[in-house]
Order: sequence, then structure tokens, then C-alpha cells
Amino acid sequence: MSADHTIEKLAEDHGVRTPAPRGAEAVRLAWSRLRMEAASAAAEEPMLASFVNAAILRHDSFAAALAHRMAEKLEDKQLDALVINDVVHEALRADPQIAQHAAADMLAIAERDPACRSLLQPFLYFKGFHATQGHRIAHWLWHEGRETLAFHLQSRVSERFGVDINPAARIGQGIMIDHATGVVIGETAVVGDDCSILQGVTLGGTGAAGIDRHPKVGNGVLLGAGAQVLGNITIGDEARIAAGSVVLKPVPPRCTVAGVPAKPVGGPCAKPSKTMDQTLDDTGGAK
Repeated sequence: MSADHTIEKLAEDHGVRTPAPRGAEAVRLAWSRLRMEAASAAAEEPMLASFVNAAILRHDSFAAALAHRMAEKLEDKQLDALVINDVVHEALRADPQIAQHAAADMLAIAERDPACRSLLQPFLYFKGFHATQGHRIAHWLWHEGRETLAFHLQSRVSERFGVDINPAARIGQGIMIDHATGVVIGETAVVGDDCSILQGVTLGGTGAAGIDRHPKVGNGVLLGAGAQVLGNITIGDEARIAAGSVVLKPVPPRCTVAGVPAKPVGGPCAKPSKTMDQTLDDTGGAK
């Protein structure tokens, strides 16, 4: 059996499903499910019916609902909800990929988090989802040359959700930041598609020089709770970083590393960001 077939078999054994929808299809699917689940929740819990209606059901598109929810979450004394709503709408109109990536994030959370019972949870309540979407808006502002407003949103996301992502950092789609508290992602960091990041993760720099100094994380990577990845190093596709590890050197694709400093353990892993398997066998290798 080839190495690729072995990886595919490992993925099947862990129950990984076919790739999630992307682009406009992700928005269509997420919005349809979200509205259906919102209507059901409003009927089941009348005390929250007006809230669910205002947050989801009264809007005619996923983008409109997302702008409203982010405005409610990020308003402060300097920028009220109406102003933030306008800013988010501006970003979503200029770059439809922002809403598409947000939809892909929601679907990824529903697939990977066993505690997530519906799309309502990430959309209404999960601060990792809200922090990621706040960053997407700040990142758009950054590239528009509106750095002061981008930094304001970064600060507000940090205050509100306990997640600090520099607006210049590049983050892919299908992202799950689980629990979220204490996640830090630096200015020149890159996070690929379909990654899962647990609480307390740092993608940090080394040195004080303003150069490319932060990690480059590939697609499908799992970053365990409290993992510290430091410096301009590459984390290969579908790698797994064990909880509490300190990573100072590049990590090959589909490799599990653990420890302080982190070292390779066990054999290849398959789609760890989707299986969310963080266990090691009795010898310290990946199961």
C-alpha cells in the first residue's frame, strides 16, 4: 500500500468526511442551515425569539447577518454598532471572500467540535469564531491602508474575546479556534486552510527586528492547547503540534511533534485538524 493510500486509510478510520463546501456554495449551505436552526430555536425557546430574529431571521443574507452580529460584539464607546455595521458591510461588499471564509469557518466548527450542536452556537456565541471574523475585517482594512482602524479592531477583539491577532497576519478558511482564550498570532504569521487552533496557542516571533519573524503554518494543521511556535519556521501540511509543546524548528508535513523543545514522535498523522485526535501511544508516538 502506498504512503498516500495509508494516509487516506487513516483518515477514513478516524471518520473524516469529504471536503466541506467552499466559496458561494459554503455561504448558501451555511445560511440555509443557520436560518432553519434559528427558526427552530426561536420556536423552542420563546425567551430568545426576539434575539434570534434580530440576529438572523430578519436579515436577507448571510453577509447582512454577519455584519449585524459582529457590530453587536465589537461596539464600544469610540465606535457604536451602526458605525461598525457599516464598516463590515463595506468590507463584505468589496471582498465577498470574507463572508465565504466565515461560512467555511462555521461549517468546519460544526464538523470538528463535538460540543457544537448547530451552526447557531458559533454564529451567536463562540468567541473563537467571532475573533476570526473580527480579524478578517481588520485584515481587509489593513490592506486598504486604514491601519489605525485596523489596529482599533484588533484591540477590541483582544479585549472582547481574549484573542490577539495582528491585522497583517494572513489566515485561511475553514479555521476553528476552539475555546480561543489566550491565542496570539503575530504580524508576519501565516495560517493555511482547514487548521484547528486550541486555546493558549502562540504563533510568535523571535528578535526585535521588524522582519519576517513569525511561523508559516500549512493546511490542515492541528495546534494543541498551549503550543508555542516561535520564529520564521514552516509547519508542514497536516502536521500535529502536541499540547504544551515549544516548537523552534520546522516541522515536516504529517508529522507529530511534542515536548520542550518539540521533537518528532510516532508515525505519520492524517488530517489531524479534522480528526482532532491529540492522543499519543504508551511509547510517546502518535496513535
